[in-house]
This record gives sequence, C-alpha cells and structure tokens, in this order.
Amino acid sequence: MKVSALLQSRRCLRGVSLAVVLSVAAGLAMPAEAFAEAQKPNFSQLFKKKKGASGEPTKKSNANSTAHSQGSGQKATTETAVVNDGSMAPFVTADSAAAMEAMAQKYSAIVSAGGWPKVPGGKSKKGSKGRAVAALNQRLFVEGYLRKEATEGEFAELFTSATEDALKRFQRNHGLAVTGVIDGPTLVTLNVPAEKRLATIRANIPRLAEYSKDLGSRYIVVNIPAQQIETVSDGKVYSIHNAVVGRPSRPTPVVMTPLTVVRFNPYWNAPASIVEKDILPRMLSKGPSKIMREMNMKVFDGVGGPEVDPDSINWRRVRVDDYHFRQEPGGSNAMATAKIEFNSPFGIYLHDTPEPHLLHTASRFYSSGCVRVDKVAILIDWILQGQDGIGSARIAELGETLERLDTTIATPPQLRVAYLTAWPAKDGVAAFRPDVYELDGSGFVVGQPLPVGETMDGQRFVLKPIPRLQEEIDTDDGLGFASLFRNRNPDKQDVTARSRSARSDSLIDLDSGKDKKAKKKTATAKSPATTRNTWRGRSPDRMSASETAARQEGDAKVDAKKKPVKQAKKVVKKEKAQAAAKKADPKAATAKKTAAQCKPGADGKLPKGCKPAEAAKKPAAKPVAKAEEKAGKTASAAN
Repeated sequence: MKVSALLQSRRCLRGVSLAVVLSVAAGLAMPAEAFAEAQKPNFSQLFKKKKGASGEPTKKSNANSTAHSQGSGQKATTETAVVNDGSMAPFVTADSAAAMEAMAQKYSAIVSAGGWPKVPGGKSKKGSKGRAVAALNQRLFVEGYLRKEATEGEFAELFTSATEDALKRFQRNHGLAVTGVIDGPTLVTLNVPAEKRLATIRANIPRLAEYSKDLGSRYIVVNIPAQQIETVSDGKVYSIHNAVVGRPSRPTPVVMTPLTVVRFNPYWNAPASIVEKDILPRMLSKGPSKIMREMNMKVFDGVGGPEVDPDSINWRRVRVDDYHFRQEPGGSNAMATAKIEFNSPFGIYLHDTPEPHLLHTASRFYSSGCVRVDKVAILIDWILQGQDGIGSARIAELGETLERLDTTIATPPQLRVAYLTAWPAKDGVAAFRPDVYELDGSGFVVGQPLPVGETMDGQRFVLKPIPRLQEEIDTDDGLGFASLFRNRNPDKQDVTARSRSARSDSLIDLDSGKDKKAKKKTATAKSPATTRNTWRGRSPDRMSASETAARQEGDAKVDAKKKPVKQAKKVVKKEKAQAAAKKADPKAATAKKTAAQCKPGADGKLPKGCKPAEAAKKPAAKPVAKAEEKAGKTASAAN
C-alpha cells in the first residue's frame, strides 16, 4: 500500500460499509430487514467476538424523501432516494449565481417594504382559523409561497389546503420536518427576519459563482450545511443521499475536483493513537496473536515492511510507530468495504459507514472532516456507469466476496464539496440552512474553515492545509466520536492567543508566544516517565517543533534516570541530604543560610539587610578564641 494512501486513510478512519447497502439494486432503496442484516458493528465492537448482525432495522421517518434537509428533532427529515424526475432544483447549476442575484433583488425589495409579519405562537394546522392564521397566510404570501387570493376575503384567516401546501414547501426548503403543521421549529424559522435572509443570500452568491465553474454534464455536490449529497446528470438530480459531515470543531473543507478512484474492500490502517490506547493493552492482556486473529489484523515492520510475528515482539518496550497495524477487509473492518477518493490537499474522501444509524439522525455533524454517504452503492453505481463490468450486481458481489479491487474512474464526474447556506429553490424562492460553521459574512468560498469560534490572523478560514492534531483526529473518528461529548470552551477568541490545553480539538498547532512558555513549564514539571509517556507512540513527522523538543527533553530525563553517571549521583545525594536536613530542622537550615550570606566583605562591612546582632557575633567568638589558643600553642612549640 502506498504511504500516501495510508496517510489519507489515517485522516478519516470511519470507513465504508458497503455491505450495509451493497444488495441495493440500482435506483432502489434497500428494505429495512436487509439493511439490518448487512449492517456492520462499530469500532467499539472490534474487540468483542462477533455474534451476528449488530444493527437494528432501519426505521422509516416521517421525512419527505426528496427534500434537502438538516431536520429538527432527533430523526432525520429526509431519506436517501433516487429522484431522476426533474422535481428537484439542484444545489448548484451553471446559472445558480445569476439566479441568486435575482433572489437578492427580490428579498431586498421585501426588506425595503418592511419585511414580513411575525407569526404568533400556537399550533396551527389545516382547518384552523383566526389572527394567527391570517399572519401565517400573509407571511407565506410575502416570500412567494402563497398566492394573494389566499390572503383575502373569506380565506384571509383560514388555514386552507393552499396554506398547508405552501407551508410544506416552506418546511422542505428550510430542512424542517414536512408536516404542514406549525410546530416549534417551523415557527422559529418563519420568524427569522427578512434582513437576515437577505444577508445569507448575498453571502452565497460568490460561492455559487465559484462552485458552478467547469461543472460538466455529470457532477456530485456535497452540501455541508444541508448534510446531503446529490448526483446531477444533464441538469437533473438523479439521487439524493443523507450524509455525515464534519462537526463544528472539525469542519469539512470545501474542495473542487474530479473524482479519481473507487476502492472496494480497502484495508484499515490503525493509527498509533488507537494502537497504543486500545489495541496494545488487549495484546498485553490476552496475547498478541490472539488479539490480532480476533481483529483480523496483521503487523508489519513499518509501512511497506515485512509481516512480523506479533508474539516475537516485546510490546512493553517498543514504539508503536515503528510498526504498521493493518486490518484486513471483511468482518468488522473499521474501513468496511469501499471509499471514493479524489485529489485534495486536505486528505478527505467519501465513504460508507459501519454506523448507519447516524445517517438517520436530524443533525449529522459527527465526522472529523470526511463525508459518509448513505446507500453508497447507488452512488458508486452512478459514478462508474458500468465501467469494467461493474454494475449493481458486481457491486453486490464484491460486498459478499470481500475481494480487493481498486478502480480508476475512466470518466470521472466533478465533485463540489460546497458550503451553501442558501441556494435558489423552485418557484422563485430560496432554500436556507443554518450557518453551522459560522462562515457567512467572513468571505469564505473555498478552503479549510477553522473550528467555530477560532480565527487565524483574523480570518475564519485558510486556503491551504494547516498542521492538524492528527492523533486527536484519528482517535475521535476511530473510537466512535467520543470527543463529541467532551466539554469545550465556547468562548470565541483568536487561536494564536490560546494554548492547546485550552482547546485540544483545535485544528491549529498552538505553539506561539506565551503558549510555548506555558507548555515548556508544564513539561518541566512532569516526571520523566510521564513526559515520555505523553509522546510515546507519536511519530516525529506528526509532531510540531515544540512537541519534538518536549519529547527529546523528556527522553533525555528518562535516559539520565536509567543510566546515571557518578556526577549525577553526587548531585542527587547532595540535594537529598540538604532536603533531609531542612526537613529535620528548617530553622537551623535557615540560620545556616543566613549566616553564610551575611559574612563581612573585604571592607569589613556586612551586606545590605544583614543584622549586626549579638547572636551573630557569639557563634564567631568561639572559633576565634580557639584559633588564638591554638596559634599560641603552636608558637610555643615552635620556639
């Protein structure tokens, strides 16, 4: 396996579980029972003996299957589906920017006219009457969801079928549960001011202008705020997929590139962090070869090196980074059975997931940057178009046989991993999503967003890859997103003024100014053993300069402790003796120190601050008298 591929797989561990959906026929959704039967266990189950299918049957939500959605509540408000009927407006088209400019003019006119009315609280639905319904009808009319006659005469205060249809379109365009009823989330969204919607539209015009460049006839759009993926052929949406994207503290980067390779049944390369914290302790407890067999893993002497017998190595004395732990395809493989790669400086890719339940939740910001795809078999079938005889049947076969196969895409579609909080919907209205990464107003179009609340040189994003805390990224993804539940400091401040300890989930190496001094002080305070343990298992090429220095300092202390020279022994012995004396009689030690510091100088004067007390003279009298007596005796003897 190439080193570049290994590093990429370490960037986003949560892999693909085509077996979850590989029996899906092209254009058809998998039945719930088959979906559950094929589901793979998550990473926490890798260390347990397999006892059968681990997933629960997929439950059908009340979602509209063709809506671009983020959703509200716990369940997803959309389902993955093949559309291909022209009923949906794509996220991005060649003329999206021009259409968005027209939207801006329309919403600007609404703002100039005073905006739209506020809808009062209350659970209105079809058949309801009253002032609240009148306000709702007027609100929907102003934005363009309802015709004027539905706001006049006998219909003015009546919740009609037209009102219900208009409200469903509104909910669909805002990623809400499509119910046709005024619930809490719908009421909040209805009452977002027109001025804010106009600002959101303007923030997305330059994004759409950039994303629409060189699209070609076939392309894929990953809309991060919508947490959805769509495939587009000749201007028509073919399929829409729920997706898991980067959480606000690990934002998914925005890239524009063609796809390159589909890898079926890839290996999973365990990062050093997971080897050290989870795999190694089990190896030491139950035996290396036993654990390797249970996890279907092999150990190699470095990346590309020969396979080694895990029982022949003393794992208590080695650096885990010197070895390559590779999990084979099949079984409970953390990478599962497929991923879709593309050229990106940020090292992300599309893939299926062994945790499909996450794709059925309303808020799917779980990953560390990579994008997980619901029913990825449909997506791969659309991408390859039968290339090399790989159609839906062959994809299902690969899921059964676990055959390793890498397929370079002959006619690769373009990919847009996009950040769109607004885009043109049908019938002259705009669709909106929450600004989850807080990038609207920042000028962001492409590149790597910084974690929410962080900036670099005053910017909320960077255009080139930045040093990442790779160990934390790998561990977060590999261990089932445990870090999502860590308490984080919500305060917003520039990352260059924060230490790593203040926010360990940062994408940026916080080694500047005061942070370096603080880190050095902390490292010095640690015991040698603790210092070495902090860096054990992390390779030098993934450490910053300050981390390397701290590691070298810690290693030096450990080595000094293990192989002390005589000089070191003397110093330690002397320090221990002084400490023991001070502990035994602290007053005497203080007095001794004071007397030593208060000796008269060459001019006979005491240093500043010393007392010419009698107590200081008396101790000196005896030695003088003895010296004179001894000197007299010596003189007499000499005579």
